[in-house]
Amino acid sequence: GLHRQPPVPRYQRRRGQDTRLTSVSRPAYRDAWLSIEERVRDLLGRMSRDEKLAQLGSIYVYELLNGPRLDPERATAILSHGIGQISRIGGASALPPAQVAALANAIQAYLVDETRLGIPAIVHEECLAGYMSTGATSFPQGIGMAATWDPDLAHDVAVAVARQLRSAGAHQGLAPVLDVCRDPRWGRVEETAGEDPYLVAAMGVATVRGLQAGDETMAVVATAKHFAGHGVPEGGMNSAPPHIGPRELREVFLPPFEAAVRVAGVTSFMHAYHEIDGIPCIANRELLVDTLRGEWAFAGTLVSDYNGIEELAVTHRMAADLEEAAAIAIEAGVDVELPSTAAYGAPLQQALESGRVDESDVDRSVARVL
Repeated sequence: GLHRQPPVPRYQRRRGQDTRLTSVSRPAYRDAWLSIEERVRDLLGRMSRDEKLAQLGSIYVYELLNGPRLDPERATAILSHGIGQISRIGGASALPPAQVAALANAIQAYLVDETRLGIPAIVHEECLAGYMSTGATSFPQGIGMAATWDPDLAHDVAVAVARQLRSAGAHQGLAPVLDVCRDPRWGRVEETAGEDPYLVAAMGVATVRGLQAGDETMAVVATAKHFAGHGVPEGGMNSAPPHIGPRELREVFLPPFEAAVRVAGVTSFMHAYHEIDGIPCIANRELLVDTLRGEWAFAGTLVSDYNGIEELAVTHRMAADLEEAAAIAIEAGVDVELPSTAAYGAPLQQALESGRVDESDVDRSVARVL
C-alpha cells in the first residue's frame, strides 16, 4: 500500500504551555504514530455490522446532491454509518475542478465530523486517457500511448493524471487497462495497449508506477483491469465469453497483470465482466484467490466493475437473487461494490444473518479497505 512517515507532532496551547497531543486522549485508530495494522485492528474491533458493511459499499455522488451541493438530509439518510467509496465526484457531476474539490471536502467533512467513527471515504474516478472530468487534461487513448513504445512517457502522463485527481479530492483511479486485445472487432480496442503481452505489461507497469508515484499527497491507488481475458470476446461483443485455454490464459493474458503486482506493486484490481469456461470472473476463486492472492501475493483491494455483483443474478444467472450474488462475490474475495451499493447492503446483511456468509469474510474485506 501507500506508506507514510509519522506526521509532524501537533501541539495545542494549554495554560501557556505547548503540550503535544498523545494517544491517551484518543482511540488507537486515530493515532497516526501507530502502524496501519495496529490502527486497522483497533478500528475493526469497534465497528458494528452496519458500519462494516458500509465500508464495502459505495454511492454515486449525485445521490448525495441537491443541485451542485451536498444535501444534508440525503447525507444523513445514506452516510449515517459511513461509506467505503464515493463514485466519480468530478466525472458524474460535470462541475468545474474547484467546485469538485469543495464538494469532496464537504462530503469528507460530513463523514469525519458527523459519523460515529469518523472514517473518511475513498473517492474514485475514471482516468484511462486522463482524469475524465470537466476542465481536466485529455491525453491519448491507450492504443495511442502504446504506439509510442515509450514507457517513460506513459509514466510521466500517469504522474500528471494523479496530480489532477488528487487536486480534485480523488484517491483512486480506475486505470490502467491491462487487457491484451486479440480481436479488432471489439469496441474497446482503443483502451488497450494492443495485442502484445510484453508491450501491454511494460506500458501498464509504467502507468501504475506513475499513478502511485511520490508521497501520499500526490499518489493515487491504481486499479488493474479487467481481470482477465477481456480483450478477445466471442464475436467481438463486449463482455461475451472468451474462448481461451488455461495455457493461453497464462502465457498471453495474465502476464501484464502479474507484472503489475510483482513489478509495480499495484494496490487495487477490478474483475472482468465475462465468464471463462462458464465461470464468471467475479466468482472465479481460482483466478481471484488462488492466482491473484495466492501465487502473486497481492494484498490490495479487489473492487467490482460497475454493477458486476448484480450481474451474477441478472446476466450470468449464476445466483438466484442479490443475497446469493453477494455471498458468491464476498467469498471470492471481492472487497468493494461499485458504483453504488446494491448487493453489499441489505442482501449481504441477510446472508450474514442466515449463516450463508461467515463474518470473517466480511472482516477480511473491511480490513483491506481500512
